[in-house]
Amino acid sequence: MRYLDGGGLTAERRAFREKIRFQAGVRFAAGEKTAVIAKDLRVGVRSVERWRRAWREGGVEGLRSAGPGNIPRITVAQFAVLEEELGKGPAAHGFEDRRWTLVRVQAVIRRRFRLSLSVATVWRLLKRHGWSWQAPARRALERDEHAVEVEEGGVAAGRRLAAALGAWIVFEEGAGFSMTPPRARTWGRRGYTPIVRVRGRSRRRTSVAALCCYKPGQASRLIYRPRSHLLLKGARKSFSWKDYRDLLVRAHIQLGGPIVVIWDNLNTHLAAGLKRYEAEHDWLTTIRLPPYAPGLNPVEGTWSLLRRAMADTAFATPDDLDRTLRRELRGIQIKPHLVDGCLTPTGLTLTQPMPP
Repeated sequence: MRYLDGGGLTAERRAFREKIRFQAGVRFAAGEKTAVIAKDLRVGVRSVERWRRAWREGGVEGLRSAGPGNIPRITVAQFAVLEEELGKGPAAHGFEDRRWTLVRVQAVIRRRFRLSLSVATVWRLLKRHGWSWQAPARRALERDEHAVEVEEGGVAAGRRLAAALGAWIVFEEGAGFSMTPPRARTWGRRGYTPIVRVRGRSRRRTSVAALCCYKPGQASRLIYRPRSHLLLKGARKSFSWKDYRDLLVRAHIQLGGPIVVIWDNLNTHLAAGLKRYEAEHDWLTTIRLPPYAPGLNPVEGTWSLLRRAMADTAFATPDDLDRTLRRELRGIQIKPHLVDGCLTPTGLTLTQPMPP
């Protein structure tokens, strides 16, 4: 409902409009034309026509105000029940997909409270209580929610270990980029779809492995290594375990201390050569993230920043792609607050609790 008053008007405003209708009724009795009455009273012709019909059917009494309308309302207690019903998901109410639309919420209100609200009223009701139209995030069905709990998973153990060793805690993730840029929304003239021309037959791909490095009391760091690949038969299309080893060695040198690496269960991370190298060097410790838990890795935020900066960019040559990647990564690298911002959505904190 748009107004606090049930009918949408205050008592004074209703009395004023009733007075206008009474004036029109006097002129109806005098036989004046609808257009003349509408012009003199500064109202719409259709309104005068509606008043004339009411006057013909009920006389002057038909022009009286009916008072505030009996518009159905959702109380705070009822909305709490509605939120509980919506929290069960659309499937619990017989809908196939996972979308809550205004029409579906309207149907739930009708079934649960026997109230008939318009779609516009449902929209205002949801907005008033802090709901908004959102794009849902995807999450794998295979994800084990118990293993992803921050305080129970390996991330918390890695944080405590890094604090005990005085080490940097390092998150690693890799991503691939091609000559086809990410798409983003842009303003354009209605009816004409903007066009971004891209290379349709490029056989070049660039992989990037990045490390987000954190340590309490130190500025956060981003360390990365790009590698170009030709999409040829038999050619490797990703980093080898030796590439990851060299990247970790470079991070150890730049950070100047031991590192605790937290990464996913990629088969390259589990290679025997990499495990053997870890066993031979006490400055390196690796911890695995739970399966299907990219939300715990802040490097995912780095890829989001990178793709947003490269959206709708037409790359003329593979070298143009590489230069753009290095420039944007360098822009993130020199701004530690961006690296800190990538950690925030994960819900992880690196500050250690004070001893009792």
